[in-house]
Amino acid sequence: MSAKRLLLATLLFSPVFVIAQDNASVSGKIVNKQQKPLAGAVITVLNSNGAIIADAAGNFSIGKLARGVYVVHVKSLGYAEKTIELQTGGDNTIILEEQVNQLSDVVVSAEKREQFLQKIPVSVTSLSAKEVTDYRLWNAKDISGIAPNLYSGNPGDNRNVTSLRGIATTSYDPAVATYIDGVNQFSLDTYIGNLFDVERIEVLRGPQGTLYGRTAMGGVINIITKQPTNATEGFAELSFGNYGRQRYSAGIKTPIVKNKLFFGAALMYDKLDGYYTNESYNNHYDKQHATTGNYYLKWIASDNWNVSLNVKHQLARNNGPFPLVFGVEDAFASPYQVNQNAVSEMVDNVFNSALSVKYTGRAFNFTSQTAYQSNYRYYTDPLDGDFSPIDGITVINNYGKPWNNVKAWTQEFRFSSPASVSSPWQWTAGAYFFINDAPNKQATHFGKDAGYLGVPDTDFSQIVTSKANKNGAALFGQATYAINKKLELTAGIRFDYEHSKLNVLGQYQKDPNPEPIFDTRPDTTGTASFNAFSPKLNLLYHASANSNLYASYSRGYRPGGLTQLGSDPSQPPLYKFDPENSNSFEVGIKNTLFNNKLRLNIAAFFTNVVNAQVPTLVLPDAITITKNAGKLQSKGAELELATTFGKGFELSYNFGYTDAKYTSLKLPSDGEEVNFNGNKQVFTPNITSSLALQYSHRIAQKQNLQFVVRGEWFYFGKQYFDLANQIAQSPYDLFNTRVGFSSKHADLFFWMRNIGDVKYIGYAYDFGGVHLAEPQTLGVTLTAKF
Repeated sequence: MSAKRLLLATLLFSPVFVIAQDNASVSGKIVNKQQKPLAGAVITVLNSNGAIIADAAGNFSIGKLARGVYVVHVKSLGYAEKTIELQTGGDNTIILEEQVNQLSDVVVSAEKREQFLQKIPVSVTSLSAKEVTDYRLWNAKDISGIAPNLYSGNPGDNRNVTSLRGIATTSYDPAVATYIDGVNQFSLDTYIGNLFDVERIEVLRGPQGTLYGRTAMGGVINIITKQPTNATEGFAELSFGNYGRQRYSAGIKTPIVKNKLFFGAALMYDKLDGYYTNESYNNHYDKQHATTGNYYLKWIASDNWNVSLNVKHQLARNNGPFPLVFGVEDAFASPYQVNQNAVSEMVDNVFNSALSVKYTGRAFNFTSQTAYQSNYRYYTDPLDGDFSPIDGITVINNYGKPWNNVKAWTQEFRFSSPASVSSPWQWTAGAYFFINDAPNKQATHFGKDAGYLGVPDTDFSQIVTSKANKNGAALFGQATYAINKKLELTAGIRFDYEHSKLNVLGQYQKDPNPEPIFDTRPDTTGTASFNAFSPKLNLLYHASANSNLYASYSRGYRPGGLTQLGSDPSQPPLYKFDPENSNSFEVGIKNTLFNNKLRLNIAAFFTNVVNAQVPTLVLPDAITITKNAGKLQSKGAELELATTFGKGFELSYNFGYTDAKYTSLKLPSDGEEVNFNGNKQVFTPNITSSLALQYSHRIAQKQNLQFVVRGEWFYFGKQYFDLANQIAQSPYDLFNTRVGFSSKHADLFFWMRNIGDVKYIGYAYDFGGVHLAEPQTLGVTLTAKF
């Protein structure tokens, strides 16, 4: 199907619209409860280019709009943010309450349109820039437990594996999609997990395949960074902690030409001596540092058009990317101790760029986003593959830039209804395309002590070389119709097509004698194609102005693919695994109570997964392949509560319960197929619970100087890390604190995480490699703002 036909089909999703010819404006005045004007308040018309800063008298006016009703979002330093519907032509006075007395209204882009959180039929956890700072979130995995039923961890290489509602990432095709500034982080390779200069984080729970596509089966983590505006602002931040932690970041956002051209840049350097000690050399094992950058250039070409270029990069170096110990007992007996004789530095270079063109009109809005992502990752020296001091197995992949250099290109065209909400129809439709190249070359070397693995000969290398290519396209559309003032119906559908090609360029052994290289398998090429329809249906009932009930059905999809089985010539060279599909049902209620002092959202869900894709380790090649091996059912409930009370107290509580188990699961074990029916899903605590209590006491009004003290409690229930349910982590509690001073221009905070120094498994492989999560950490952070 040609791009021209796809674009035409996309337009067919859109309801008929009528172009309004008149000009109108939304205007008014921003004041506090004492009727004092709030100069500098930022007023934004959602889903438009309309944004302005209130003048010294608190007045604002946003013009060149079609007559109608618009949703306006207002924010001012020290006050709760407010979202309100305004009619053009009116003279509106908007009163803001102090932040300590009222919760902020939350705006999210969960459905690829800016909307009020409490009025959409989707389970979403939203964290504002303030909350990201309060929780001291430095990496995307830190949101574990804050979003109910979400768990994220990594084995030390900083590639986060995430589960949500029992749908877990078990391969390099994630089951929980991550979007950063609207760009899908295509795989774990091209993903930047560090968090800084963040505007907000949204976690969409449950299948989001209709709008987000192929890897959103469990949900979506949507990260939005701060963008430049007409106001010049910046920051510099210094953090120091134990284990040699140093974290420096700085950023600036400024207009180059006011109302026309804007620039933004943020840069961070992060260094850690490491938590682990290597007994083989009696030194720090996982010593690491990284430099991360985020750069914006935005041009407002006219009242309707704007163009933005965003570039991100991360240059990471890790001297111990896999601090693993064989077996749970040994990991806890000597915590944060490894004994590896082969050490190497992992070079991990990520580059992401995106060009966005946006049009906001009276009949429709249009967005085009073109993105490129790449990751070049290799080990400078042979990496220990047996995680022990013996000369057993090492892994080598340093073969130059043509290899292990993953690239992805994505393109999305999206149309949506205009900013005015006067029409009963609100809709979004579009097309998505991608190309992914992943050339891989890796050697597994078997040393003189590798005989314990049953290898008939030792001191040789098994080299595997392959080139994987994926490309695909999708059409999607979603529309919401207000049946009446109480009832809204949303329906959507997406069609995905994907083609995979895997070329294995021979597998061969090389003796060190030197003996001639000999093939163990000839070149092999395989192809496979997959497609899927992902429908969605939601019903939203406005029980009152402050209470909304909803019920939804959605279908999730994770594509199939090709995987190589290993070097054994008696086995077929390639294995084709099928797509994984899910059907999910959800009911929920969202409440805003006591004059926006309390927000209470509750949801219950049931998900059925067929053709579940599970990882299987192949020895002695030390590669993990993906197979369809079972069926999974996941059911549970969630609660999110946020409130302000007294004078300066804030409390949030998030609870999730998940019962995720395989109703059918057959896996090889000791040469036989074993039935694991009834086993629990991996990376899925049965309970996540988090409580945060913060008190702020204002010392000086003019500079907004406050003393702040905060305490956090996290509880994670029992979870498993292998499908046989042999590697388990018992329930555990974590306590964090943060104490310090905050003002208009500077912050100074002392923080401590995992106060009780609890030892727990953060990640484990099914072959028995165990990685303990971070121990007790403490430090101080100084921030300057202008």
